[in-house]
Amino acid sequence: MHQFPAWKSWTVLVVLLAGLVLALPNVFGESPALQLSRKDRAPFTEPALAEFAGLLAGAGIASETVYLDDGGRLWLRFGDVPAQLAARDLIQRQYEGQFAIATTFASRAPRWLGTLGLEPMSLGLDLRGGIYLVYEVDVNGAVTQLVQVMERDLRKTLRDARIQYDDVAAEGTRVSIRLRDPARHDDALAAIRKFDPQLVLKDGATPAELLTELTEDQVRQRQDFAIQQNITALNNRVNALGVAEPVVQRQGLNRIAVQLPGIQDASEVVRVLGKVATLEFRLVDPVNSPLEAERSGRTPLGMRLYRQRDGGPVLLRRDIIATGDQLVDASFAPAQGEPAVSVVLDSRGGEEMLRTTRENVGRPMAVVFIEKERELVERDGRKVVVDRSKEEVISVATIRGVFSSRFQITGLSAAEGQELAKLLRAGALAAPLYIVEQRLIGPSLGRDNIQRGYQALLLGMAVLFAFMAVYYRVFGLVACAVLAANVVLITALLSLFKAALTLPGIAGIVLTVGMAVDANILIFERIREELRNGSSPVAAITAGFERAFSAILDSNVTTLIAGIMLFAFGTGPIKGFAVVLNLGILTSMFTALVGSRALLHVIYGRRRRVERLAI
Repeated sequence: MHQFPAWKSWTVLVVLLAGLVLALPNVFGESPALQLSRKDRAPFTEPALAEFAGLLAGAGIASETVYLDDGGRLWLRFGDVPAQLAARDLIQRQYEGQFAIATTFASRAPRWLGTLGLEPMSLGLDLRGGIYLVYEVDVNGAVTQLVQVMERDLRKTLRDARIQYDDVAAEGTRVSIRLRDPARHDDALAAIRKFDPQLVLKDGATPAELLTELTEDQVRQRQDFAIQQNITALNNRVNALGVAEPVVQRQGLNRIAVQLPGIQDASEVVRVLGKVATLEFRLVDPVNSPLEAERSGRTPLGMRLYRQRDGGPVLLRRDIIATGDQLVDASFAPAQGEPAVSVVLDSRGGEEMLRTTRENVGRPMAVVFIEKERELVERDGRKVVVDRSKEEVISVATIRGVFSSRFQITGLSAAEGQELAKLLRAGALAAPLYIVEQRLIGPSLGRDNIQRGYQALLLGMAVLFAFMAVYYRVFGLVACAVLAANVVLITALLSLFKAALTLPGIAGIVLTVGMAVDANILIFERIREELRNGSSPVAAITAGFERAFSAILDSNVTTLIAGIMLFAFGTGPIKGFAVVLNLGILTSMFTALVGSRALLHVIYGRRRRVERLAI
């Protein structure tokens, strides 16, 4: 009688059942869908379901279902793409821009599977369709920002050291300082070097002048930092929008590629992703007249002229109290019945805010909202790219008390406050982003890829199953069963880990099926060898599994090492292929070494005496 531990048999059964349940949502497929979210960021309520269902029915547009997700967004699922697009156009006409509408895909799986947290595996851009964006990072703008920060820090350093100056100005990659008293030259040098020993200081044309300039290495480091920071910020913004399995990665020297699978209408996504939104806190000039400065075109020394939201001018000090770069958290939290954004600064920003409010109680402070974008305009018959920067004072309030790192910004509408909080919380962009390429990949191409990959997998498995059944007979059928289980387990793991399946991933599944049968062949050939050497059938099975184990382990471990290297250093499709390959190696070892033996135990374990093996 063939012996096999009962706990191993139960383990195989439990793993297989769990795999079937996890893979089940993939059986139902996907339908074209619309995802609606309100522009004021408020969640939809249950009455909206009947309202939209009635609207579609009245227009003769058939929908499969209408439901709300956990985030309060409304989903409408359709049987085909024409119905999806017709519904989108109808809603846009009916509600005139009240909602952000994204064309996407939704699973047909029953809602109870979603309630259990079970979802189908995600599909990559090449299979699902979606938006492909390439952004160019303004790395020179990032260097300019760093120089402006240096200017602000040097002003504060000199002020704290009680060294008077006529001007501190940023020019290109350097900052020039003009002292009021040339005799304080050495004191200024000592104060600046104490603040930052790495700054390169030079003497100017006169004893009253000092210069500090970024080195080539500092410029290069700042440019690399800007790209990495923008990648992080874009990742955060995409996650906040709820896009499934996005890919954000560096491309070349100063570009970032973004893949958004499943999104077919990316107007809202593109608007939020590339938006350079940050804040500056400045004191208002209480002495000079902004109207006079606007009329004469000359601003007082140390001041800048800004516009308020109503178009009126306001004079603000050049010295910046704090910026969005120093922001730790931002959340929309209405206060006293009006919209407000609660802001938390880091220790450095909080320290400067504390000092400023302590010295300026009763004086007005302004919040400047800065937004940058790049537009394509026509000049002299040619289209040229123009960079535009919008700086607007969104709030002017009197400092009523002393505060530091925690305070609120008012003067915004509810929608503006929620969007500002989301942009700031997702991370400020270290430099402006400009779209240089935008491609819409249709779902038809993805369906064609899926169908071809599915056909290749079925055909490969059919030929393989036929060969194994003919050549190894009953043992070949066992191998076919565990190979099918292997595909189920790979699908289950991809669904569990929410890994995106790409076209190379499908190739990885087909390759894994071919590789997985190698382990069974090694075991079966070892069993046949034991039988030829005169071993009993039961002893041959035991020896076959035990003596083939080392060869199977060695070959799979070496392949696994290659797969790990592909995952670690690859990007995009290569990484997707590596994920499937590594998961396939682990599942194939389990099914071949444990699953095959458990199934053979079911076939031969109940017999008291095994006369011969069908191998």
